[in-house]
Amino acid sequence: MPIYALGDRTPAIHPDAFVHPDAVVIGDVRIGADSSVWPGAVLRGDYGTILIGERTSIQDGAVVHAVADYPTVVGDDCVVGHLAHLEGCVVHDRALIGSGSVVLHQANVRSGATVAAGAVVRNRTDVPENALAVGVPATIRLDASSVDEIAMGAALYVSNARRYKRDLRTL
Repeated sequence: MPIYALGDRTPAIHPDAFVHPDAVVIGDVRIGADSSVWPGAVLRGDYGTILIGERTSIQDGAVVHAVADYPTVVGDDCVVGHLAHLEGCVVHDRALIGSGSVVLHQANVRSGATVAAGAVVRNRTDVPENALAVGVPATIRLDASSVDEIAMGAALYVSNARRYKRDLRTL
């Protein structure tokens, strides 16, 4: 799998994490236990640090980047959907980032919050706990997220990653 150091910036991937062979991890990227990075995802810690917590999935085609001033942090038990883009933001524990959404510099997606598919969370936006961010640019709907659904999604990907670690083979 393409895992690269860049100068002295070296990834640190927990042995219990799963990084698909077609994902790319470059530079200062730290991935926690039972987390997963799926095909086509790119985590590029060339200018800044990327921290992925435990039991978090970075799904197919997602792009995670950081800049020198703003690390990108994704907490524990998070779901980052297909084709999402995270850059210089903080996604707190038990949050969901929907497919095709964008979360930009200094944005905070709080615990239990959801960024809807296709939404764009602009710089310095705060998505409160259990809120839903929807639209372009994102508007906030308070208490419209489902923590239970986020927990189920995170658990599903932990299980799927274990299956892939055990059964995936090249033909």
